[in-house]
Amino acid sequence: MADQVLVTLDGQVRDVDEPLLHVDDLAVVRGDGVFETLLVRDGRACKLVLHLDRLEASASALELPWPGRGLWTRAVEAAAREWGNDREGWMRLVLSRGREAGGPPTAFVTVGPVGERVLRARRDGVSVVTLARGFSVDLAATAPWQLAGAKTLSYATNMAALRHAQARGADDVIFTSSEGRVLEGPRATVVIARGKTLITPPPEQSILAGTTQKALFEVAETKGYQCEYAPLFPSDLIVSEGVWLISSVTLAARVHTLDGLALPPSPAAEDVASMVETAVETVGVD
Repeated sequence: MADQVLVTLDGQVRDVDEPLLHVDDLAVVRGDGVFETLLVRDGRACKLVLHLDRLEASASALELPWPGRGLWTRAVEAAAREWGNDREGWMRLVLSRGREAGGPPTAFVTVGPVGERVLRARRDGVSVVTLARGFSVDLAATAPWQLAGAKTLSYATNMAALRHAQARGADDVIFTSSEGRVLEGPRATVVIARGKTLITPPPEQSILAGTTQKALFEVAETKGYQCEYAPLFPSDLIVSEGVWLISSVTLAARVHTLDGLALPPSPAAEDVASMVETAVETVGVD
């Protein structure tokens, strides 16, 4: 059983130990590309439709050549089959502009095992620090070239923020805007509970629209919850009845500590975890 799978868009399963990228690929030298990461479960890529929608939108924002949804679907299905149906995995879809010297875009799908960090976050929750992101909620509207709503390969700032948090003894980060509003995590969407209402910051506030959060809201509305997109401040997190970092592989990581303050257990914790499980299994399936 392979520890990692690699499939190119021609549907060919490649040896992960063999070279794939050229040294002048713009993904490597410029971070000029986009990606999606999703969960593989029972031999199937979860929420594939939502991820392909966002991948295509990100590619359009960067004016990247789009290989076509059919090629992506075929490669994803081949990678999921190769991975097998007896274990979870993360799947990453990568599209770069290709070589600096010119030529077609670079596109491939990889799968690997879900790590202990993810399993621990699902089970135990996470401690979080708030960090300034350094821009306004109006960034996407006033400076669209900043690509605030695209999932690009330029993740250096996100990774630096996570290292900073870990150096402070925390597991993860919630970014805030220059106005002090809650934005998102480096790799997750922020969702809070107020009674039977779930709230997340609007994507228009220069953040990435979350696929798992979107799927969660679809399910939650059928379970008697109201779902809202509304501005939030760190104080809203503290007085809420639960805070989660929602993402495609970790799923629902409950925030149990925020900037050193222990948050009380959430009465909605079991509901949210269950609804996210249902969402990744049922939403965004062809």
